[in-house]
Amino acid sequence: MSRKQFNQGNIMDNIAIQVTNVEKVYKLYDKPSDRIVEALGFGRGKRHKEHHALKGVNLTVRQGECVGIIGTNGSGKSTILKIITGVVNPTRGEVTVNGRISALLELGAGFNMEYNGIENIYLNGTMIGFSEKEIDEKLDAILEFADIGAYVHQPVKTYSSGMFVRLAFAVAINIEPEILIVDEALSVGDVFFQAKCYHKFEEFKEMGKTIVFVSHDLSSISKYCDRVVLLNQGVKLGEGAPKKMIDIYKQVLVGQYAVPEEGESLLDDEELRRAAAGGRITAAEGAPERSAENGEKVGAASENPELLEYGSKKAVITEYYITDDKGARTSAILKGNSFAIHMNVRMQEDIQAPIFAFTIKNVRGTEITGTNTMFEKAFLEPVKAGEERHVTFTQKMSLQGGDYLLSLGVTGYENDDFTVYHRLYDALSLTVISDKDTVGFYDMDSAVEVR
Repeated sequence: MSRKQFNQGNIMDNIAIQVTNVEKVYKLYDKPSDRIVEALGFGRGKRHKEHHALKGVNLTVRQGECVGIIGTNGSGKSTILKIITGVVNPTRGEVTVNGRISALLELGAGFNMEYNGIENIYLNGTMIGFSEKEIDEKLDAILEFADIGAYVHQPVKTYSSGMFVRLAFAVAINIEPEILIVDEALSVGDVFFQAKCYHKFEEFKEMGKTIVFVSHDLSSISKYCDRVVLLNQGVKLGEGAPKKMIDIYKQVLVGQYAVPEEGESLLDDEELRRAAAGGRITAAEGAPERSAENGEKVGAASENPELLEYGSKKAVITEYYITDDKGARTSAILKGNSFAIHMNVRMQEDIQAPIFAFTIKNVRGTEITGTNTMFEKAFLEPVKAGEERHVTFTQKMSLQGGDYLLSLGVTGYENDDFTVYHRLYDALSLTVISDKDTVGFYDMDSAVEVR
């Protein structure tokens, strides 16, 4: 097991981080005395249980890439970042780093609580590897970014938690590293400071810095990352385009994806999609027929032939389509007009209270808007097996002109456990036609008066 820097002139100079077959095993003891007894060699047998935080993970990050790491709690996301930054050593495997790293992990971990803010800036900067002269040159930028005023001359033990993380973030983000490691650190402080953090993050990306980014904020992952790695229970399930990995992650969240056995080869994107759907429910194979009343296939032009679908199938979405303000089926809606999203659902079993939902995403996979019958308090009734329901969501189109993706779902709660009966990700394309676009995702339809 090792962690090393690339040598100058290495043939892999375009690689910033190389993680090779890394494993991390923690020993868990029932009580502190067991650790001492085992360390001294008293008694027979081991007194600990092994927790495998990472199981043979491989990862390559190239210079200038922004790579996201997602997964449920306990998947090993923070562990792999700590190994990359040298905070934790791997049990087995090798990590090689090419470039100076700044890590936004446990903010302020290297601060001395008795020192004031200025002293801690120099202490932290020195620990990262900067000279006093280099810190002098960056001091004004750090103080301006932290924006904690005269408190910078007081011991940090007197700081509020907000001031503490602002200063720690300012130190870490303003040293201009070659590699930036971020673990859920962009949402610190108040809303104005968060905006400043994201702006700095965008600056780093535009400068071509290498970034490894862990977050539960899937919108940020989709927006910033070139590639996403999905971890679950210490195993790398796969890596690929943000949208694909986020869709599979959502299946993991609701227990619709089986974790590969140890030593089992990883699946490629297509195999992941099939496995996540139980190997039997894709749009092209085995999906329920979706036909309009006239026998034509619904949404022939706008339906996604490679949609991702999964669920227990206790309820099945048999038909879905969009209509405009005149009731005509279409995939193109004029901005400012009303439109409706329809889906027919057949119950295969008795369901206590099905929840019908839709989500609209942009082409990068960022969820823009959506709702469901539970949010709207529109339907909270039991439904018997064999019954069907036609669900219609009607609303005004306020999105900016462009192309979007519509996802649909039927879910519910069984004994307080959230259950997915049927989900269709990116089932239909939706085009918004507009002659006036404003800033952002949607139009606030402002009334303007100038005097």
